[in-house]
Amino acid sequence: MTQDIQTYLLRLAPAFVPAVFGIILHEVAHGWVAGRMGDPTAKLSGRLTLNPVKHIDPLGLGVFIFTALAGPFTIGWAKPVPIQPRLFRNPRVGLMLVSLAGPLANFLTACLCALIFKLCVNLEQAGFSGTGALLFIARSAWVGMSINVALAWFNLMPIPPLDGSHILAGLLPAGAARLYVSLSRYGMLIVILLVAGGFLRHALVPLMTYSIGFIGALFNLGYRL
Repeated sequence: MTQDIQTYLLRLAPAFVPAVFGIILHEVAHGWVAGRMGDPTAKLSGRLTLNPVKHIDPLGLGVFIFTALAGPFTIGWAKPVPIQPRLFRNPRVGLMLVSLAGPLANFLTACLCALIFKLCVNLEQAGFSGTGALLFIARSAWVGMSINVALAWFNLMPIPPLDGSHILAGLLPAGAARLYVSLSRYGMLIVILLVAGGFLRHALVPLMTYSIGFIGALFNLGYRL
């Protein structure tokens, strides 16, 4: 039993920091763009911070831990940043941009992880391969790249109330958008069913594979752990 726990912790440890960082940046990006659109709610609520205590959602953290241990596909979420679209200078466009900001932050975090991984590889090639810390950072960066790409594409799924649904709603006629957004009350049930049935993984893995390949080519990552 002790060995099993140690195995689980070894699997979870490299993923924890980049996942938490990515989830927090996702929410901060929402709040920051909302502020640029005219809504200071996130700032006034103290949510434009990297302090994880301000963002942790127990259920989202639990889902992250479960999916991180259960297989290669990992998701999780933080407490949503409060926004008031009625304060946006252009509510329709503003909500689309705010929704896009979170996934974009995850793609940028994935690029940051790729850069860190590349630096670790360069240090190893320069003769600094004897430190366990360098290997851990490299593993964490590599896993973090995959996790943040997964978070980005997961949130871009057009399932209310995920970010992708708000982007799609902004492109629909007003009546159709209202009807579509009303499905939000069933959204998490739909997500749970898609995850349990494996449909979400089959939909996202090809997108993740392409995105990771693109980032890998962008940073010339020919090295694998």
